[in-house]
Amino acid sequence: MAAEILINVRPLETRIAYLENGVLLDLIVERKHAPTLVGSIYKGKVVRILPGMQAAFVDIGLEKAAFLYVGDVRDVSDDDGSILIKRGELDSEGPALAEQETESKDSEKSRLSIQDLLHEGQFLLVQVAKDPLGTKGARITTHVSLPGRHIVYLPTLKQIGISRRIEEESERERLKSIVESLKPHGGVIIRTAAEGASSDSLKLDLDYLDRVWKDVGRNYEKKKNPGLIHSEPDIELQALRDLLSEEVHRVVVDERRAYRKVLRFVSQFIPRFNNKIDFYEGDQPLFDQFDVEMEISRSIGRKIWLRSGGYIVIDEAEALTVVDVNTGRYVGKRDLEDTILKTNLEAARETAHQLRVRNCGGIIIIDFIDLEKEVHREMVLNALKEELQRDRARTNVLKMSNLGLVEMTRKRIRPSLVKTLCHTCSYCDGKGYIKRSSTVAYEIFREIEREGSVGTKSKELSVLCHAKVVDWIYEAESEMTEYLENRLKHPIQFRIEPNFHIEQFELIFS
Repeated sequence: MAAEILINVRPLETRIAYLENGVLLDLIVERKHAPTLVGSIYKGKVVRILPGMQAAFVDIGLEKAAFLYVGDVRDVSDDDGSILIKRGELDSEGPALAEQETESKDSEKSRLSIQDLLHEGQFLLVQVAKDPLGTKGARITTHVSLPGRHIVYLPTLKQIGISRRIEEESERERLKSIVESLKPHGGVIIRTAAEGASSDSLKLDLDYLDRVWKDVGRNYEKKKNPGLIHSEPDIELQALRDLLSEEVHRVVVDERRAYRKVLRFVSQFIPRFNNKIDFYEGDQPLFDQFDVEMEISRSIGRKIWLRSGGYIVIDEAEALTVVDVNTGRYVGKRDLEDTILKTNLEAARETAHQLRVRNCGGIIIIDFIDLEKEVHREMVLNALKEELQRDRARTNVLKMSNLGLVEMTRKRIRPSLVKTLCHTCSYCDGKGYIKRSSTVAYEIFREIEREGSVGTKSKELSVLCHAKVVDWIYEAESEMTEYLENRLKHPIQFRIEPNFHIEQFELIFS
């Protein structure tokens, strides 16, 4: 399949799009004021132990303390300091990239409590596994992983893993024997990009990452206070390291300095791809030229129309993402079951695509339209799983329930596209709705009754509220106003307050 990588660089924002046959499959957006921390290594200081949660808060020099779970703490009491209590997530693309690549043998040590491993005031070398999200600090781990082009080096572990996507057994054995012959000091995961790589290429990768690890150790010793000691390369270079492959027929960069930087990187680490790097000189913006802007706009919308006329609705909540499938304008040609099946199949593929582009993570519930036949439910589930196989993030899909619900998880590392490009609505405060004018009017009437019942002695009452509420009251609630005036025995005046929220009001007795 013909794939392209588009790199759009501006002073305060970098965007990378991965297209396959002209279709946007992956999108990475990083802004200078909020760069990703994933993969960065810090010297941290334990500030609080939480026995009830088996976790600790660690100061790494950021505004919010980072969160360290017991399963991400290695036992440094052993001689080589590489034995772990629990492996946690072992990701072949570094701590946060294509988790689905991993295959490794793991003998789990007996689990110790967080109190046995850490104490307040202790310094640790940690790596960010998940960016801060909302009110939560970064998720960190003591199991460092250093991604290279062909391998991921795991200096705190002792194991060799191979990407699941390398399927040919002879190639898997060849790569494993090469790595074993290099006798690495730590663990190694062989990435998909290593398929067909020579022994020299793998050795260069390992030697380079070993030098990086030694630099990390020296920087850790020098640093006296919590803070950064090693960061990942620029986002565009990370993307090329992880996405550039034989399937990619060109990389298009639209900024001159970034183009030169990309060329230097490719020349040094993957010179065979030098001829695939192009500088974009078109008059039209790069993402407009390839219709990526239109797809981004589509992917931050709540409703996504399907080609058949059906649609899906995607809602991101705090705890999970919900996808609802509807037939919409599609009425089918034969019978109801056939119409529903076709809509669900199309929705399954589009949902997997949207989850990838939007970078939705955590728990995801997909509400497919009910199907009567078990074979049709299996077809829909298989279509979803097949499309998810192309996803670089690790996913886990459960069986469809009798209600047509599919529960799944997708590894969450960075904030989703919606959270990156949008913020909570300041007017509805993220609820997604506001009270009707009539509802606010009735709240005002009830408050007037309460105030009147306590024996307020006044000659007049003024109510300050939003213009829409005032209009509603004078147009539809004159009878209720007259009732309250008779009850209070004085007039009520409703006045527009331009700066009030529609749900806000104030009673002034005079």
